[in-house]
Amino acid sequence: MVSDYSESYAADISAENDRKNQSIIESARASGRINDAAAAYLSELYSDSIMWFREVFYFLGKCFGAPKAPVMRYDYATDSAIDEPIKLSDINPLSPYIVHHRLDMDPMRNQFFTSGAGHKIDLAVSSIVTVIVGAQKNVNRALDKVTGKYYQNYVNDVADTVYRVIASHDREASARAVADKIRAKLNEKYISTPAETVLSIIGSGHENIAVELVRELDKIPRPRMRLQDVWRAKCLFDLIPQARTFIERVRDMMPDRVLSVRDNFYDMKNPRNYRDAKLIIDIGKNGHVVPMEIICQVRTFFEFERKTHGNYEIVRQSEGNKKTVKNESTNIAIGAREHELGVKEYNLMICQCLEDLFDRVGWNILYSQGSAASMFDGFPKPCKLYYPQKILDTISSKLDDAIENEVFYIKDAPAKLTQAQQSEIFHFMSRFILIAAMPYIQRDWTVPSDTMAGKLFNFVMNEIQRYYKK
Repeated sequence: MVSDYSESYAADISAENDRKNQSIIESARASGRINDAAAAYLSELYSDSIMWFREVFYFLGKCFGAPKAPVMRYDYATDSAIDEPIKLSDINPLSPYIVHHRLDMDPMRNQFFTSGAGHKIDLAVSSIVTVIVGAQKNVNRALDKVTGKYYQNYVNDVADTVYRVIASHDREASARAVADKIRAKLNEKYISTPAETVLSIIGSGHENIAVELVRELDKIPRPRMRLQDVWRAKCLFDLIPQARTFIERVRDMMPDRVLSVRDNFYDMKNPRNYRDAKLIIDIGKNGHVVPMEIICQVRTFFEFERKTHGNYEIVRQSEGNKKTVKNESTNIAIGAREHELGVKEYNLMICQCLEDLFDRVGWNILYSQGSAASMFDGFPKPCKLYYPQKILDTISSKLDDAIENEVFYIKDAPAKLTQAQQSEIFHFMSRFILIAAMPYIQRDWTVPSDTMAGKLFNFVMNEIQRYYKK
């Protein structure tokens, strides 16, 4: 497709946007809204934006290889691609785009498919990863975060740290009084170097803990450093093991570039019931850190997340407004319910995958007797991001008892199976559930248990819930 834009289009609009962003950042600094350190950090993130955006593009290429379909523009309003292929030279920081890649070394190996009439095979789960590359975060939104939510979290961290250190040496009442004074002082204006302020407030009575206090305060991430999504991408996978394979591959390929990893696929404690994994990568050069946020999500859950965008926007706009606390809680609860539906829909798909695997696992165990390893060995790939060993040991022990008592047994096997063979199949299947499924909060929800796959799925998930509900 021939570009509708001149060869210098992307560079020209990016340079003009850089100038506007730098002006906004300087105005914020001059007015005292941010300090010099925050201004310098933001100025770096919002300069040479075409270069940083291309770094995002090159990073994804290193991880996934060449795109497997045309690169398309992306519309945030509809959360979908615009039927308008674009050239590499047209990609710019002001416009999000969507592209499809293939995940090499996919641990699922395209195992899940449905067979139609004759030779027709349709993949139910594929190795294709949908990557949504977001436009550069609006600089005003970034300033709102640095001076609002992130700064307030920073103030709380400073006050809590001061309270903890002083309370370990002195009375709790004294520690609480000092922490309250520091919280009030830091809320008067933007301060991201609190040691001097803290030491002036604690006065001459605490010289013996000054060194410890300063050391602990220096460990707290500054508000500006909490801004990590000026450059961002979202990767949509069919299954959790694929997302975790991608994360581990990035950590192996470029360990020095990984700033942080957070895996919430198993998280049942956050109020929004949000499930994803987040990878922060440094795409900077010459010793300057420029973070890039990569959100890893499963495709099924993403479809339900789209329904909560409106509620999340209301929550975001109400941050810090005491009058809207009740509405905020309501919208968080609504979002959590939608996310719970996403978890359930995803788990139903995992249960169907489990059903599809049963016959093939049995056949392959029989085929592999006395020969080389089964095609299922090492599938799915074990992952470092996993449940505590105690959960795995408990499920394994109880599963052995259930197999021995014929609670679980293989129906319609192609040949009579020994108990050892049946155990091998059910342990394989339970491992697949543990690696691929998401735990859910509601204890009264189960998948249909009219099949052996459903019974096993409910058995494993109930044990997980029992562990976390202690």
